[in-house]
Amino acid sequence: MKRSTQLSRALFAGVAVLAGAGGVFAQTTATPAGTPATQMPGASAPATTTLPPNPEVGGAAMLATKTIAENASAASNLTTLVAAVEAAGLGQTLSSPGPFTVFAPTNAAFQRLAPGTVDTLLKPENKATLTKVLTYHVVPGVLTFEDLKAKAAANGGTVTLTTVEGEPLQVAVNGRVITLTDVNGNKSYVETADVRQSNGVVHVVNGVILPKLG
Repeated sequence: MKRSTQLSRALFAGVAVLAGAGGVFAQTTATPAGTPATQMPGASAPATTTLPPNPEVGGAAMLATKTIAENASAASNLTTLVAAVEAAGLGQTLSSPGPFTVFAPTNAAFQRLAPGTVDTLLKPENKATLTKVLTYHVVPGVLTFEDLKAKAAANGGTVTLTTVEGEPLQVAVNGRVITLTDVNGNKSYVETADVRQSNGVVHVVNGVILPKLG
């Protein structure tokens, strides 16, 4: 069996549960505000999407004059993401003019992966896979909450974005709830939207979205 296939299975082992007879994978992440946690086995407390102008993230003020890489490095709840970006050699990219839209998983989001998955991804020999996962969280250009809402509304409530990684990411907007559905059917939710950066915008999410692996 190829190593990439083994890693793919490891990634899904901790972040997915079988739903229904068809064996469809569903992410076990926090549910959006107003949704009973019992609807998703293993879900944590409902997430609340906030839309303040440049809020604090992880106890640190996010400054619109700083880059995505600089602001992320200051946030205590994005340390795993920062370590992954550094391991993948993407720090310089996220410091460039861009602009980019980044769906940034929190430390808690990474903790929902199978035990040992993050350590495995951070190994030098898995740099290509790590890069693939991280760039699946990035979309070219600036897409604010209002942009996503407008695009989704024009398409029946859901818009499909093409990520830097190359695969599509489905985004649904229902009121103040933003739902991300990856190519494997896993769902994550935006906790904090519209964190402005000098080279784009960041939306903090409660799950790690995954491209096709293996």
